[in-house]
Amino acid sequence: MPNPTSDVLQFIHALDFDALPDPVIRQARRCLLDLCGVAAAGGTTRLSRIVRDHAALHYGASGLGARMLFDGRRVSLPGMVLAGAASIDSVDAHDGHVLTKGHVGVTVLPVVLALADAGLILSGRALLAALVLGYEVATRAGVALHATACDYHTSGAWNSLAAAALTARALGLAVDKTREALGIAEYFAPRSQMMRCIEHPTMVKDGSGWGAMTGVSAALLAADGFTGAPAVLLENSAVASLWQDLGRRWAIMEQYFKPYPVCRWAQPAVEAALSLARAYAVPSEGIVSIRVSTFHEAARLATRHPATTEAAQYSLPFAVASALRHGDLGVAGITGAALQDAEIARLGQAVVLAEDPGYSARACAADSFGRPWPRWANRIGRIWTRPNRPGC
Repeated sequence: MPNPTSDVLQFIHALDFDALPDPVIRQARRCLLDLCGVAAAGGTTRLSRIVRDHAALHYGASGLGARMLFDGRRVSLPGMVLAGAASIDSVDAHDGHVLTKGHVGVTVLPVVLALADAGLILSGRALLAALVLGYEVATRAGVALHATACDYHTSGAWNSLAAAALTARALGLAVDKTREALGIAEYFAPRSQMMRCIEHPTMVKDGSGWGAMTGVSAALLAADGFTGAPAVLLENSAVASLWQDLGRRWAIMEQYFKPYPVCRWAQPAVEAALSLARAYAVPSEGIVSIRVSTFHEAARLATRHPATTEAAQYSLPFAVASALRHGDLGVAGITGAALQDAEIARLGQAVVLAEDPGYSARACAADSFGRPWPRWANRIGRIWTRPNRPGC
């Protein structure tokens, strides 16, 4: 097939540490530190234990292998990144990007660490360069998917391309095989519907474990001669301008960091509740009603009494209640005893969710037009938001 993406493919293989501006290096270190903390917390969850045991049993390291994060058992590269991304994803505190409505680092970090543990990345400078590359590819692929698909997919649907790019680079694949790897990764990536998990939270989460595993597997298949369909997230002319500024515009600089381990849509309500409680020294026992005026998507995080940490992380009433109960919101506030806490349950029941049209309009504008991506930003606002929020 003809190759319209040679500049992108060359960038994947050519980017090195010396080409990174100092602010990008500092941001990469910050992302690395943040993700390691989330991975450590995620390793304590039941979700993580299940996936790590699954990988140890079913993804043995007969060829290239790596140790699972905060575990030590050696499994295959696809098994390691499945377990690593799932573990990070199990605590909703990892970095994200507004226009992708999803997460990059959750996949990029396990892939980079797996490749390093397998002896394919040999220095800290090379590791940081690879980390940055993963953010550049995944962020653009995520925005490209929202520009060309009509529903809201999980992060695994697009961060698989970063996993494929990083693995192809580390394996030293030729440019043509790297293109095949990207095509395989996109074709097999989990195009799962995010709102299903948000409204019915379970361990499937944001699909990043499967996306990471798919991307790494795609590169390994391409190395063996397997071919893939063209990756339209790179090759579709409608999003071509997105890839033209690689090396000039650094998408890693646009990642956000969460103060609380819950869905981004619940963060403003948590911060507002804590600010009021601190400003007026209000004890949780004195609170009889909590009215939250918020935007459309946040109002759908409506579970009152979550039975699992997955449900708690997607529950705005629980997040606000737990924060007010403890005066802050950390991992302990969304796991274990917190799920059975009578005072948190009472406060959660006291939360009244009200969708505010003004906030919904502002949230839509921020997600669709709040970043100066060129030309096709209007297309994103028209296409991908419409099925989820008709007025947006």
